[in-house]
Amino acid sequence: MVKGLGRGFESLIPTELIDDEFDPTAAEDKKESQLKELKLSDIVRDEEQPRREFDPAALDALAVSIKEHGVLQPIVVTREEGKYKIVAGERRWRAAKIAGLDKIPAIIRTLDSQNRLELSIIENAQREDLSPLELATAYAKLASQFNLSTEDIAAKVGKSETTIQNYVHLLNLPDFAKQIMAKEKLTEGVMRPLVSRDEATIKKVLPKIVKEGWTARQVERYFAATKKKSSAAAIKRNEYRKQEDALTAKYDVVARIAGRSLIFKCKSQAELNELIKKLS
Repeated sequence: MVKGLGRGFESLIPTELIDDEFDPTAAEDKKESQLKELKLSDIVRDEEQPRREFDPAALDALAVSIKEHGVLQPIVVTREEGKYKIVAGERRWRAAKIAGLDKIPAIIRTLDSQNRLELSIIENAQREDLSPLELATAYAKLASQFNLSTEDIAAKVGKSETTIQNYVHLLNLPDFAKQIMAKEKLTEGVMRPLVSRDEATIKKVLPKIVKEGWTARQVERYFAATKKKSSAAAIKRNEYRKQEDALTAKYDVVARIAGRSLIFKCKSQAELNELIKKLS
């Protein structure tokens, strides 16, 4: 579980994961905002922004990504005294400067429109008829575009911090998994154990979940049983490691003990013929 999110929560949410397809406030966002390319020199940080420290290594890594892919998510600014003050996206702004960009995509909001959009997101997040991915997207927007911590979001929508984290983590699922989740109306609890799995595992398990109608408890039990089997296999494998190494050295071929079988793996016919001679 992710700990200590606080005001740095934005850095833990790759902003490109906020997909318009699952964004319940995308129309409101477009209506209330202006999207433009702004000169980096015309943008200033918010001196009241509580976050002061930025990891140099993380900024350099983001700068490399920006050089290759560009800025995937606009920063959010407001006009102030002839400049544009950053509301959200200071990391992207700093990394864009390191990457040598002259301009950056930015959403320009008035304070009124910003407040209206925040209220719209909160209102949507509180609705019971939103899908888990729509809720996850709404929470992520509150974090990335308004610099709200999980504690802030939890208080605004009447949920626990753990609930907010669990929903936002769904955005890290592969696209195909999110599409199936939306189509089959799978719950957050059912999909949560898949978030930390590799794509191959998800592709193997997800069809079973859908076809057999697994509950969240069944998914958890499946992975618990899989982990237990893997641990047992590893223990059994290590039990014969010394014998395998000794046989490999003695016969100069790879030796493996599987169950009650001893297997020699030869690279060529000549190697096999030589092994047969040694064993005769």
